[in-house]
Order: sequence, then C-alpha cells, then structure tokens
Amino acid sequence: MKRQWLLFSQVVTVLVAIWFVVITLKPEWLNLRNTAVNGVTLIEAAPNIPGAPMPGSLSSAAKVASPAVVSIATTQANAPAHPFHNDPWFRFFYGDREDEAPQQGLGSGVIVSPEGYILTNNHVIEGAAEIQVTLSDSRRAIAQVIGADPDTDLAILRITLDRLPVIALGNSDTAQVGDRVLAIGNPFGVGQTVTSGIVSALGRNQLGINTFENFIQTDAAINPGNSGGALVDVNGHLIGINTAIYSRSGGNMGIGFAIPVSTARQVLEGIVRDGQVVRGWVGIEPMALTPELAETFGLKQTEGVIVTGVLQNGPAANAGLRPGDLLLKVADQPVRNVGELLTQVASLTPGKSAKLEVLRRNQNLSLDVTPSQRPKPKLQK
Repeated sequence: MKRQWLLFSQVVTVLVAIWFVVITLKPEWLNLRNTAVNGVTLIEAAPNIPGAPMPGSLSSAAKVASPAVVSIATTQANAPAHPFHNDPWFRFFYGDREDEAPQQGLGSGVIVSPEGYILTNNHVIEGAAEIQVTLSDSRRAIAQVIGADPDTDLAILRITLDRLPVIALGNSDTAQVGDRVLAIGNPFGVGQTVTSGIVSALGRNQLGINTFENFIQTDAAINPGNSGGALVDVNGHLIGINTAIYSRSGGNMGIGFAIPVSTARQVLEGIVRDGQVVRGWVGIEPMALTPELAETFGLKQTEGVIVTGVLQNGPAANAGLRPGDLLLKVADQPVRNVGELLTQVASLTPGKSAKLEVLRRNQNLSLDVTPSQRPKPKLQK
C-alpha cells in the first residue's frame, strides 16, 4: 500500500511540474498567453477565432430562428368622434378628446410558411384596424388576418413579401423539464431581443388565461411585447408561442407561459384549411374530483374528473355515460383534471368514434363515443 501511495504522489508531482513549465514557457499550448503590464505578468486566454461562438453559446440557435421572428404594430381605432368634435366652441369647453385618437399596440409573431403565414397571439391583434409587420431585415408589410382562435389565444396573419425567412417547427411533445430554450421577440418595442432559460414545467393549465390550456412554463425572460414571439430549442426550432407571464409588477419575474407548437400547428392547419378550428364535443358537465366528492360517490380514486351532468341525447348520453361516472381516459390519454378533459375532448375528430374509460361503482368500463363538433359560444348581450 505504501508503494502505491508513493507512486501516486510521484506521478502527481511530475504532472504539476510539467504543467508549471508549460504554462510558463509555452502557454499557447493551453490556449493561454502571457502579457506583461508594468512589470506584472498576466496570463490571458487566447482570443477566439473571429465569428466563432463562445463555449456553450446558443448563438447558432438564435441565428437560425431570429430572422423568422417579426415585430407586430397594431392601430386600434376607438369610438367614433363626437359629431361636434371639430366645432371650435365644443373644443373650447371640452378640449381635444384624446381618447378618440387611435391607440397603438406592440407584439411579436413568427413566420411559419414561405407563403407568408404568421403565428401570433389573438390578444396582440384583436380589434386592430391595421396591422403592420416588420421583419428583422427592416422590411415592412401590412398583414391580413386569416383567422383567429380566442379559445387558444392564437391568430394567423399573412403578408405578401418574397424571400421570407421561415422557422422550422419542432416537436413540443418531446420537450422535457430542464431543456434549454430561447425566447425571441420585441419586448417593450426596443427591438428584437433574445433571452435564454430552461423549460420549467409542462402541461400547465387551470390558469384562467385560455379555454384550452396546456402551457410550457419557462424562466426565459418574457416581457410585454414578447407576446406572439418564438420559444425555440437549442437547434433553433419552434416549440412554442410566448403568450403570457406571471407578474405582480408587469415585468418579468421568471415565470412565463408558451402555447406548445403542437397546439399552434393544429390551429394553423384548421384555419387555413377550413377557416376555423374544428373541435370535438360530447355534452357533459365535468367537475374536478375532490375528497368530498370522492366520499360522496364512494370512490377510492384521487385523480380523474367526475361527471355531474350529461346532456340528453348528446354524444356522451348516447354512449351510455351517466352522472356520477369518473372519467379516467379519453382516447387512451389520461385525464387528471377538468383542463385536461377539455383539451382531450376538443382534440377528438367530430364523427369519429373514440373510447372513454370510466369508473362506475368501482367497476372499470370502456364506452364508445362519437363526438359532435363543438358549438360556438353564444355571444353575451
């Protein structure tokens, strides 16, 4: 044992001596260099090759994705001007009605097609009289609204320019907590900005932001103006549309939410193909399973959605679903809360049969349901 220890100590001593000689006489071998300043010798790292990324840099992802991220400026006209607005006496007594001037809005968007289709948030362009898109190369164009889906807070715009940069769509379904991501947009109108972070959580819902919620949570800095911008992976591929932040001050606090690209793609294809997003509907009234409800219905489950009402002659009723049933799966996808249930049912194809797995009186059942198309919400008067 003493011999081995002696040998180890001698090897370490020799290696330290070699390192000292190299760093003193040949520092360039270690990508270092000596610099003498007023008699003081400093050891500096050799400069990087011009244009080469720093170690650990995400610049390649930013270069790939940034050209396809655009700035969106909207003009929203307020209520019509008062009929005596131009009357000098009216203006003398009431002044200039500044609230009647057009309002400006800022946001971001992502070019996803060479044909000029742009994904953004519905709240960015809602009620806009004019929408101007500015590309990273400073080109500008007036955008046309192809369609919007308030239930997911997504909208599709289109511009007519040639040689458009297009972002590649990634796979948000394979994203994992801890993955590095970049958020690209135009915060506060200062110009295109790239921030980095990680995926903090997946499947966030019940936030009260949209009807259908399945957010990617990230700590990449997202601020006002980033809405509609891109959340990309380390390859520069789009995995989400930045849409909201959790904040007490109005600025970034490290909790941002992005709509997965899988949802955005479904909305894009539906609006371009059919002019609207077609979703499934089965006609039930769901409620989250609570300990009190579980005790009332004699259930031992801790997850699932309890059916409290079934629409007469609706798809669920025709499939045999009853009040008191506990929904466990929709089309082989687990259902743990009302948000997941809404998302899973909405993703069903109207007219195409799907399976519902339910628990009824502690007995597992499999029911075949043929969903209808989700009706449009009635406008409130």
